[in-house]
Amino acid sequence: MQETETKNYREGYKRFSSRAKRYAEDPEKTRGLLSKATTKANQNKSSLSDIWEKFQLLIDLIKTWSKGDYRHISKKSILFIIASILYFVSPIDLVPDFLAGMGIIDDVAVLGFAVSQITGELEKFKIWKQSRAIEIE
Repeated sequence: MQETETKNYREGYKRFSSRAKRYAEDPEKTRGLLSKATTKANQNKSSLSDIWEKFQLLIDLIKTWSKGDYRHISKKSILFIIASILYFVSPIDLVPDFLAGMGIIDDVAVLGFAVSQITGELEKFKIWKQSRAIEIE
């Protein structure tokens, strides 16, 4: 990844990190955000195809965390994920969504960057989720 891209992602994260704290403290607000993110993702599924599965896991992780069911993740990682989702749903970011086709490209890049930064956390969550499914059966 180019240094310039990484710098852009970090700047985008900083813009949304203070809002992410408010969302992390309000489960209802978080549910609304996840609903918006899911709707936007479903509308842009082909653009998200490379990270679709991990994006779904990311959404599920935040949903499960906000319910209080999963807490095996750092607050810093939670804020990073929420900030990335906020960036994704925001119509005004580094490349505004109203620029036909271009806006989704940076949104997907930011989500891809987020996924790459927390792959270990996602894998731990996936294992936890699978173990819970086995317990229920």
